Amino acid sequence: MKFSHILLAAASLLSLPIAAAEPLPLIPLPVSVQQGQGHFPLKERLKVFADAYPGDSIAMVLNRFGRDLTKATGIKVVKGKAKNAELSLRLNKQLGPEAYSLQVSSDGIRVEAARPAGFFYALQTLKQLMPSRAVMAGVAGAVSEVSGWKLPEVTINDTPRFGWRGFMLDEGRHFYGKEEIKKLLDVMAAYKLNRFHWHLTEDQGWRLEIKKYPLLTDVGATRQSKVLAWGDVKPDGQTYAGYYTQDDAREIVAYARERFIEIVPEVDIPGHSQAAVASYPEFLSCDPENKHEVWLWQGVSGDVINVANPQAVQFAKDVIDELTDIFPFGYIHLGGDECPTHKWENNALCQEQLKQIGSSNYRDLQINFYRQLKEHIATKPAARQRSLIFWNEVLHGNTAPLGSDITIMAWVGADGAALDAAKRGLKTILTPQIPYYINRRQSDLPTEPRSQGYGTETVEAVYNYVPMNNVPAELQPQYMGVQANFWTEWVEDASTVQYLTFPRLAAVAEAGWTPQSLRKYPDFLQRLQAEADFYQLKGVNYGKHVFR
Repeated sequence: MKFSHILLAAASLLSLPIAAAEPLPLIPLPVSVQQGQGHFPLKERLKVFADAYPGDSIAMVLNRFGRDLTKATGIKVVKGKAKNAELSLRLNKQLGPEAYSLQVSSDGIRVEAARPAGFFYALQTLKQLMPSRAVMAGVAGAVSEVSGWKLPEVTINDTPRFGWRGFMLDEGRHFYGKEEIKKLLDVMAAYKLNRFHWHLTEDQGWRLEIKKYPLLTDVGATRQSKVLAWGDVKPDGQTYAGYYTQDDAREIVAYARERFIEIVPEVDIPGHSQAAVASYPEFLSCDPENKHEVWLWQGVSGDVINVANPQAVQFAKDVIDELTDIFPFGYIHLGGDECPTHKWENNALCQEQLKQIGSSNYRDLQINFYRQLKEHIATKPAARQRSLIFWNEVLHGNTAPLGSDITIMAWVGADGAALDAAKRGLKTILTPQIPYYINRRQSDLPTEPRSQGYGTETVEAVYNYVPMNNVPAELQPQYMGVQANFWTEWVEDASTVQYLTFPRLAAVAEAGWTPQSLRKYPDFLQRLQAEADFYQLKGVNYGKHVFR
């Protein structure tokens, strides 16, 4: 393989000899890289050792790396003792929870970390140092000959900039299935992304089994058009359906956790909920006497949940309880965006409740709804409690009843909304619509698939967004991290999801991991060239116009 050259910035952190042996196409760029002139030769056998850790979780990380290496190259990975190991994983409790150090010398490879996640990320970097991207892709038998393989002599000290490095996929509008989700998780793991935000419900479909409410999938997971109508595009009349059973979801959760990715489920309520309303109009609807169906259109439906109906509140509590059973991570996303209030304004129960809470702002009904759900969660044992995440429209109401332990995802006017949230004492995550909505066209080429936008959300534009720019130091601890979002109104197939996601997701990953002072687009573009082989070997589609 021909590797592209790399320019490693910030000389205070990087020491690069003039005659460096090989360039290092690493994504995301580590905090500190010192490259030497020697090599470590790889042979047909690799002796490994890992320090003990509760649950043998470091050994499990090493075993997975070994299986992938053997599958791709045929190199046999055998356990040895610390003194004669060629690859050793050693505990260093002085490092942060996701930090690592990686040293490759002519004598062997030494990895240090404090937690299993740090070892996992170190081994992702080690895979990128391998002469073939087949090791990263884990393709069985992809490498026929490893004689003469060498790893460059290098010392890397690394830690992420942000603790939240995410990707969101909307499957409410279009459904892709378990195997496609696993492919996305694999590439996320290669880029050290650690949060998969799974948008599972929409006006156009409810995609997760809820046992107490079977009509959510019997009715809400099916609509009578595959395409979503917009402008000249009309419903096509096809029966379109799909959802995940709870066992499916648990399988994906386990798959993600093996890769140190936590899944954040999103059930968008009370807006973007027409599929739920169509399933149980008798208590979720503001006007149950009218017809309700799973929506066939794009845009924002006004058919929202009746937040003043006690049965609707109980429904939401029950859904949260089942989500808690399936998803062990400490967060649940309840949406909160783009929720029209006109049906509440014309509903007697909603009018009366607004008087009871002493407000004239119908948006406060939404906050009151969330307050009841938050209080419900607080009654649970500590292990079953979850923190709530909302889109930044929630800031338009009186958030005081929700307390300061909610998290705001800032998307529209993201920088200003995040700053507003931080000033209120709320945690925030940057998901700017421009340019981190990577479902939008990534170029103005005629070969671009049908999607939103004008082609201005290029790889360069995504990369050049500066998270937490000019935020006062005292507010920076409120910023949890960054996330790319993929909305699927126009995207019916997984291949197009992949085409639009990659390589832009790599740019977001670097923003989440690499210090801002080291981020330079020309350097990133040069390192990116090696990723085309990875995508091809992994069997995922990708935007090709930035590759030479």
